[in-house]
Amino acid sequence: MIVTTTETVPGREVIEIVGIAKGNAVRARHLGRDIFAGLKNLVGGEISEYTKLLAQSREQTMQRLVADAQRMGGDAVVNVRMTTSMVMDGTSEILAYGTVVKLSL
Repeated sequence: MIVTTTETVPGREVIEIVGIAKGNAVRARHLGRDIFAGLKNLVGGEISEYTKLLAQSREQTMQRLVADAQRMGGDAVVNVRMTTSMVMDGTSEILAYGTVVKLSL
């Protein structure tokens, strides 16, 4: 499955627009990570626990996007975008969406 943020796939022609695929993940903070993050916040620097949590969420979101596109029978997902929002205190959602297309051979 080709996944791109561009409107087209170089060397291939879009022959059909299938629909919109999406994938999301909602994650909550972890008490142990929050304690460490609070301490890290005092001295400054990257809070690697949250960086890892968000990286895992992005990966899971993209896997779900691809699975949705495959279910729809597409060859590629173009114009992929990601967004993040807070669902409730300490909980955030990462959403990825894009246009599922069929490509020429």
